[in-house]
Amino acid sequence: MESNGLSVLEICAGAGGQSSGLELAGFEHELAVEIDVDAAATLRLNRPSWDVQTSDVREINGTHFKGIDLLAGGVPCPPFSVAGKQLGSDDDRDLFPEALRLVREAAPTAVMLENVKGLASVRFTEYRQSILDELKRLGYRTSWQLLYSSEFGVPQLRPRFILVALKEQAFEKFTWPGAVGTPPTVGQTLLPLISANGWGGAMAWSRRANGVAPTVVGGSKKHGGADLGPTRSKAAWLALGVDGKGIADSAPTAEHDLNHIPRLTNEMVARIQGFDRSWKFSGKKTSVYRQIGNAFPPPVAEQIGLRIANALGKANSNSAQASLMAL
Repeated sequence: MESNGLSVLEICAGAGGQSSGLELAGFEHELAVEIDVDAAATLRLNRPSWDVQTSDVREINGTHFKGIDLLAGGVPCPPFSVAGKQLGSDDDRDLFPEALRLVREAAPTAVMLENVKGLASVRFTEYRQSILDELKRLGYRTSWQLLYSSEFGVPQLRPRFILVALKEQAFEKFTWPGAVGTPPTVGQTLLPLISANGWGGAMAWSRRANGVAPTVVGGSKKHGGADLGPTRSKAAWLALGVDGKGIADSAPTAEHDLNHIPRLTNEMVARIQGFDRSWKFSGKKTSVYRQIGNAFPPPVAEQIGLRIANALGKANSNSAQASLMAL
């Protein structure tokens, strides 16, 4: 993997969706911070050479990373998610203040923070403005953008609200990435996996699953086992020929009826999220599903990372399209 000498401090790194995307864009991790033990173990499993710290972001001293190129993170979404109470700054899981503290301490050249679509709502207008005001005070120019993962080769809608902030000179060179083309369908993406155990209905199922997936919902430890989201999401999955009420241990076999409605395995959900075949996960079944479901799709992180790298004058010469071929 080509490096272009760019450094990143990543907070709330999760299972490495954003991490691997930024790596493909040429960023090298100075530190990856993740509080969940299993997700941190996943990072170490895939990148044993990285410095991965299993701790709360509040424990990180940003002055140790003074002048780093990029501060990035997927700060927790429950304070802004429509699936929750949308308490925003009144939710103790809101880590935007900690991200801003790290910006003050580390003074990175660029900042990239991602969250759910709910943060873009009118309800949080004043909250968003307070973040922009603080970044402006610190010498950054900023831009928010709502991006759909399906526009970047991911077979899933998954809208994400992204904040990019850069120092003045770099910001002048920054542009948001545009769509890379038509995304593959769920059927196209999963046919090799759904047919792996000899199920005779796999090809017909693949033709039926001829759209992109609804947003995968990872959920939290406060909820029950793994499934593919609330009632509306399950209905959308069923329209694609998928039973969203749970996660399977393996693909259907030759013994299953041709009209069987399969459940997805964690490996299949990982492909829907844009993880490539080489990325492995640590932990038990439900933990792995949550790690995958809460991830930032790597192809989206890569595309934004490439634009940031370009703005910093260190664009990776590798084509972003190469990563899509690995899905």
